[in-house]
Amino acid sequence: MSYVPELWVGPECTVSRVGDRFHDQLEVTGFAARLDDIDRLAWLGAKRVRFPVLWERTELAPGEYDFRWADERIARLRELGIKPIIGLVHHGSGPPHTSLHDPEFPAKLARFAAAVAMRYPWVDAWTPVNEPLTTARFAGLYGHWHPHHCSDESFVRALLHQVQAVATSMRAVRSVNGSAMLIQTDDVGHTSGTSELGEQVAFDNERRWLGFDLLCGRVGASHPMWSYLLWAGASREELHGLVSSPTPPDIFGINYYVTSERFLDQRIERYPVHLHGGNGRLAYADVEAVRVEHASIGGFTARIREVAQRYAAPMAITEVHLGCTREEQLRWFCEAWDAARRMGEDGTPIFAVTAWAAFGTMDWDSLLTRPRGRYEAGLWDIRGTVPRPTALAQLVRKLAAGDRPDSPILQAPGWWRRAIRHQPQQASTSHHPEAVSPLLVVGAHGTLGKAFGKACMLRGLPYRLVRRDEVELTDRASVRSALERWRPWAVVNAAGYVRVDDAESDARQWRDNAIGPVVLAHACAHAGIPSLSFSSDLVFDGESIRPYRERDTPHPLNAYGAAKARAERALARLPRVLVVRTSAFFGPWDDHNFLTAGLRRIQSGQTWSAVRDQVVSPTYVPDLVQASLDLLIDDEAGIWHVANRSALSWYEFACMAAEAARLPNHLIVPVAADSLRLPARRPPYSALASERGELAPDLADAIERYAAQSPWREEAPPGLPAPDPVLEDELLLRMALKT
Repeated sequence: MSYVPELWVGPECTVSRVGDRFHDQLEVTGFAARLDDIDRLAWLGAKRVRFPVLWERTELAPGEYDFRWADERIARLRELGIKPIIGLVHHGSGPPHTSLHDPEFPAKLARFAAAVAMRYPWVDAWTPVNEPLTTARFAGLYGHWHPHHCSDESFVRALLHQVQAVATSMRAVRSVNGSAMLIQTDDVGHTSGTSELGEQVAFDNERRWLGFDLLCGRVGASHPMWSYLLWAGASREELHGLVSSPTPPDIFGINYYVTSERFLDQRIERYPVHLHGGNGRLAYADVEAVRVEHASIGGFTARIREVAQRYAAPMAITEVHLGCTREEQLRWFCEAWDAARRMGEDGTPIFAVTAWAAFGTMDWDSLLTRPRGRYEAGLWDIRGTVPRPTALAQLVRKLAAGDRPDSPILQAPGWWRRAIRHQPQQASTSHHPEAVSPLLVVGAHGTLGKAFGKACMLRGLPYRLVRRDEVELTDRASVRSALERWRPWAVVNAAGYVRVDDAESDARQWRDNAIGPVVLAHACAHAGIPSLSFSSDLVFDGESIRPYRERDTPHPLNAYGAAKARAERALARLPRVLVVRTSAFFGPWDDHNFLTAGLRRIQSGQTWSAVRDQVVSPTYVPDLVQASLDLLIDDEAGIWHVANRSALSWYEFACMAAEAARLPNHLIVPVAADSLRLPARRPPYSALASERGELAPDLADAIERYAAQSPWREEAPPGLPAPDPVLEDELLLRMALKT
């Protein structure tokens, strides 16, 4: 018998407790406020939704419940014909009147489960506690979440209470609906390591099954973890109770992430201190196996096979999410879907694949311990006024409908299968056959063109950098020939005339900034190819008192801005054309930018002049390129503003960078823009913001990453004359005032 997996979906719904603060993912990602998100999930073609009726959100006081939020959404699910899988606790520890160490935790959750089951007696699938083993590890063994303990005793107690809570809750649910299924989820990551740590590796690989084994009633005196559990505080009575009254899952939910597989290594000197740990007898580093050169990860296929062999029961992949660039998210989901499909065809009872974190996640990069507002998009990106479907949503929908996407970017393996996973310097696109359509990047020698090349190498995207002498943008025949020759999946115009002051008198800038982009985009549109062009904050006049947004009307003050504005108007009439407005580049790969040159000056003890009366939104080139690529893959069109979130003067920008670089800022001299007598007028205020989605991180975050690379510390080649301080100062100022 073969099985065809169906699509399930779910929003990230963790309510974690850190100290006395509860962090609710449904609130920070907006799912809590948007009823129409249910319709968005239905649009995917999902058969089931992992739906949170969370204890912490619903029980206002002991025995006092507010079901209004859940009622409205579950009713809509019913109208749309989508079955919910109700979850009650998701990486949480319950409302404030209980905790994972509360002896009454199982009974209290069971009372809540009974109330929910009576409210929705027709619901046939339940996950009372998500990932009990993983939650016990993070809360009781590693100290990340409440109660923030780091002991085996705390881990075992938290695990037992959660497992007991699952059992008591399912008894309560089945007293209302006798056919209710338990869909029990947990992370099934595998551990490997050096031969010297074989005993610890074996222990970790047994421990990962404890949640499932306890529910199945398998943990008797002969179980490999029996002695450990007793040593860590479990009683024989409670273990025997689980053996005598098992609650085996009807469907085993496999959660698997790229970080789920670990590698243990006693050679701790090879790893950063924060990865050092041990078991009380041996010191070792616990690292992601994917980052270890001679290790490998088994992936979804290996984990499905292990669960099938151990439990011989129905399964589903219940979370598939990757916080990464868009094409890697696509590749990760395809790998999960393909593994489930192949295993199902071979007779393994794998019923579903779940697209997780439908509306993204917030602050999971710190395991929810630091609320810094770091967002990772999911199937939708919620950073705009309404959730925006990404390429991942389109891919998931196609797979659910039985279609197979054929995008060239899916022909490359994910980063977890490439050398870059442990050797970034080996990033390349050599695995792409010549027949694969590349991303065509025009402007090979410019700052943006080079940055796109680096980004494509790191992301495993097929690409081709072309010089201006290889394609003349104002020549329609030359552009058509280039498109026919390279057959790109998309085109980036990273070329352009960037000398703002010279643009006042040089007619070439109209050709490069107004005519060329339109000729290129028109040819792409005619061929059905998406294209990307760049514009500038200099299309605005600076009369605004708040950051400019996409719908604000351009009113340029100089020829450069006028050319960009004219190109924008023409491009707006063409299909599949993305225009990114940006501002004030800085980055680690280009010596000719304001920060790098200025920081070199103050490092050598010279003064650095910076304009104090022009407000901009500086843009870190790596962030700009990464966000632009994601938008291009999402097939977005129209005007987008992409700049690091900020509004400050060039002088404030310089001081901020000097502080991050730990260099003296007393050498930075504020000057008035008028004192420079530059030919081209600049707007006094040209800060950018976006109503479509703030895709770039905060400027402080970008500057910290820039400073960590210290690009200004490069020494001048020997034998060159010392720079002229006056001339260099003028050049710095001019760098600051160009796009």
